[in-house]
Amino acid sequence: MFMTLQNLLDKTRSLDFLGPLALRIYLSPIFFYAGLNKLSDVESTAWYFGSLGLPAPELMVWLAGSTELIGGVLLIAGLAVRWIAIPLMFTMVVAAASAHWDNGWHALPDDTLTVPWEWKKDKIKEANIRKERAKEILKEHSNYEWITEHGYITILKNGIEFAATYFIMLLVLFFTGAGRYLSVDYWLAQFYKKAQH
Repeated sequence: MFMTLQNLLDKTRSLDFLGPLALRIYLSPIFFYAGLNKLSDVESTAWYFGSLGLPAPELMVWLAGSTELIGGVLLIAGLAVRWIAIPLMFTMVVAAASAHWDNGWHALPDDTLTVPWEWKKDKIKEANIRKERAKEILKEHSNYEWITEHGYITILKNGIEFAATYFIMLLVLFFTGAGRYLSVDYWLAQFYKKAQH
């Protein structure tokens, strides 16, 4: 019985290209729009990068923004995916270290889903105090039920969680590549294999 189930499970490997495709579809717009936003307001972004202590902030804006914008296009096309994953991972490391590290792990201040490696639990408490104050103000001066009809308000803790998650997703793409069939990389590899024979 176990081997039958294992054989059925192994047959799903014929669809293994769906994993990298899903990662590419998910990450592509995130990086594309992050890069577009940086490059559409270089001056403000450079000021922000400078406030983080990054050297040559304007150059960093152009490097990070171009990497993300071009990376978003390459990811969706499935072209040079393993190559573009490298500078995109580097960009995520820089973002995590410079903009998010001091805020700990979590992006949101959730008391119930705190991971064991959260190192800024005090920031969760602070963000929740701010959230409660914001709720009081909104209840007093607005239609709180309408504002929260589709979800509650929150205050970002702004930890490294998203940057780390994107890094891990890119790491998977670095090792697996763009996937079969639905990527330019796959068809280029097929072309070169035929050309060598």
